[in-house]
Amino acid sequence: MAIEAEVARPGDPSERVADVINLLKQRFGERLSTSSALREQHGHTTTWLRNEPPDAVVFAQSTEEVAEIVQTCAAHKVPVIAFGTGTSLEGHVNAPLGGISIDLSRMDKILEVNSEDLDCRVEAGVTRKQLNSYIRDTGLFFPIDPGADASLGGMAATRASGTNAVRYGTMKDAVLGLTVVTADGRIIRTGGRARKSSAGYDLTRLFVGSEGTLGVITELTIRLFGQPESVSGGICPFPDVESACNAVITTIQMGIPVARIELLDSLQVRACNSYSKLDLAETPTLFLEFHGSEAGVQEQSEMFSSIAEEFGGGPFEWTTVAEERTKLWTARHDAYWAGKGLRPEADIVATDVCVPISRLAECVGETARDIEQEGLLAPIVGHVGDGNFHVQVLVNLDDPEEKRKADGFIERLAVRALKMEGTCTGEHGVGQGKQKYMRREHGDAIDYMQSVKRAFDPDNLMNPGKILPQS
Repeated sequence: MAIEAEVARPGDPSERVADVINLLKQRFGERLSTSSALREQHGHTTTWLRNEPPDAVVFAQSTEEVAEIVQTCAAHKVPVIAFGTGTSLEGHVNAPLGGISIDLSRMDKILEVNSEDLDCRVEAGVTRKQLNSYIRDTGLFFPIDPGADASLGGMAATRASGTNAVRYGTMKDAVLGLTVVTADGRIIRTGGRARKSSAGYDLTRLFVGSEGTLGVITELTIRLFGQPESVSGGICPFPDVESACNAVITTIQMGIPVARIELLDSLQVRACNSYSKLDLAETPTLFLEFHGSEAGVQEQSEMFSSIAEEFGGGPFEWTTVAEERTKLWTARHDAYWAGKGLRPEADIVATDVCVPISRLAECVGETARDIEQEGLLAPIVGHVGDGNFHVQVLVNLDDPEEKRKADGFIERLAVRALKMEGTCTGEHGVGQGKQKYMRREHGDAIDYMQSVKRAFDPDNLMNPGKILPQS
């Protein structure tokens, strides 16, 4: 039940917020904070959007507590913003209308692991590294890895992806069911442990990717996978990004079951060499990994090597030694910080798009030329096995001319992807940063999305100002 049962009378928003903070303070004590530093941390954004902190932060420890908080906020018409680890990139956790940030990081229990059915149930604050450490001895693993050690609730909310997506899919494929606190504070459960169902609307897939705008995800039932018998991985240099991308396209079209296939342009390779102490040739390079039997991964590696040669790439150096592979993939996951090292005094504005695999080489090539023509410092790195790539633009946000160039480049990149029948974001999500492209990408379907939002959240209290274009 809500902390205060009666519905609050309409009044000044600041008064309503003050009333909610007082009520929540009585209930949660030191677990509620109005500290400026903590509020700014919970409005943190790694894009150029300005920080818009919430009015207060509450650390919840159970689904029932989340429901209490939401009910209290709903009674007083105060916004609610869910917060996981703060690794999102498009202003997802900003609070443009103020409100209460519910920090779910203390909801970090792994509730059950069903090894025989390859699934588990976790609280939303569990991180992917925490889960994989917990289940390591079962012979299972959770493959979705967006790079940052994000919370699983946040990964579901943003429909996260990662380096393994080309083989194992994204969060929409991994989530079987959810526990969600709705805008009026009810607790509902969607989906279940069955691998398929024809029973009613698929609410699970609706909440996955909703970025907290329809409800707060508090628990997840997710798929696990068996650890492969053998893993091989390696690197393959190419003369240019188009050749590397064409090798990727051919690899996917031939049905080679690659687990990971990542592109680093020459600038990103230079950054990784410096930051991660590698000695790679500073030329566009693919990082690859194959999973399967010992004979299978050898065959897959040899097939890819032949494809690479056709496009001027190679030699493909591969290994099954875990330590060598770990060093490479650690460098890949540290690409953001490596890029920062290219210009330490600058800010990084990270953006991403995704296109049909057949248009990948064209899109990456045009993007690389655009970067060069604008004189920007902007390494390219991507999960190119599914047509998704990222650009990290290093820019002095206090310099109006630099900011104008970067803004124009990001705009052209999004439009370029849409013209190629792609999407303005493959995995970063929309948040505030990419709202302006939504109507162009979805057309009149946006009207139906807005209808869904009104049906689930008629008072627009759940993470308002995100995803949908603001009228």
